[in-house]
Amino acid sequence: MRTTSEKECSLDLNLDVAELTARLVDIPSESGSEKSIADAVEQALRTLPHLTVDRFANNVVARTFLGRAERVVLAGHLDTVPAAANVPSRLDDDGVLWGCGTSDMKSGLAVQLRIAATVTEPDRDLTFVFYEQEEVAAHLNGLGRIADAHPDWLSGDFAVLLEPSNGQVEGGCQGTLRVLLRTAGERAHSARSWMGANAIHAAGPILARLAAYEPRKPVIDGLEYREGLNAVRIEGGVANNVIPDECTVTVNFRYAPDRTEEEALAHVKETFADCGIEEFTVGNLSGAALPGLSHPAAVAFMKAVGGRAMPKFGWTDVSRFAGLGVPAVNYGPGDALFAHRRDEHVETKAIAHCEERLRAWLGQQLAP
Repeated sequence: MRTTSEKECSLDLNLDVAELTARLVDIPSESGSEKSIADAVEQALRTLPHLTVDRFANNVVARTFLGRAERVVLAGHLDTVPAAANVPSRLDDDGVLWGCGTSDMKSGLAVQLRIAATVTEPDRDLTFVFYEQEEVAAHLNGLGRIADAHPDWLSGDFAVLLEPSNGQVEGGCQGTLRVLLRTAGERAHSARSWMGANAIHAAGPILARLAAYEPRKPVIDGLEYREGLNAVRIEGGVANNVIPDECTVTVNFRYAPDRTEEEALAHVKETFADCGIEEFTVGNLSGAALPGLSHPAAVAFMKAVGGRAMPKFGWTDVSRFAGLGVPAVNYGPGDALFAHRRDEHVETKAIAHCEERLRAWLGQQLAP
């Protein structure tokens, strides 16, 4: 097995952003094993005299304290899913970099590091956040752990999460709620079904309600979000000759950022209130994030990066910033459709474009 030496884990922030991305990809950092990459990031940042660097577990935060009127946060996760025989990185003749994490999201990390190293006189104070365990259970998420232990490290007026977005701004994110709806019946031999009560049949009203459901399409800050309420799993049955006495329908509600978590839960409960549910259990509830595109820092950001903002339909860690009162967007190189795939890749010109646009926003171009 290929191992990574301490020397191989060092990062040279003078490299161009594509080469730095390759360097990061070549440091394995599967969720739960981020120490090597966190060490390399911390070591590189501590050489920069204009930054104050803090570390908490395998999370690294670097900040400027220039007394600017605004503070913006650039954030990205250090971890990847398990590699699929796609490490080390490979650069082809067409300028495409291949490898685990190229899109999600070591190209975004490279942009952060280059900005941290070379934008020494920004027109806004900057916070750079590099955090662990985004790809696994929510309670392990490094950004959430920082928010709990050191919320002041994440304070700011606006945040950019450098998740892959094809170089388009994706505003906020939708929330996600998962509930388990259990119906009850009575077991009987299927040859004498009239002596029992079929719990799977009892789930019929739930499925009918879902089939007839008309989701909202609210417009927020000029972005149209599309909600969705769907059955994603159904479980029931004992044996081929037994009337089942229990059935569970798992329902996922993707809700727009104008709803709070409490409102989303209340809406789902109301939707199924008369469907004969024996037990209603919340399996997962993650809040949405408003896009905040009307904030002056966001307006300047959109002007600098160009294009048209899009709604974020999935859930991302911008929700955690929203919980701290910091409006946030997703903006980064790479295509999220290739995240976690064996053929994960990113175009090097897309990484350079992202770096260039962030420089324009922060008011400091790279010296020739």
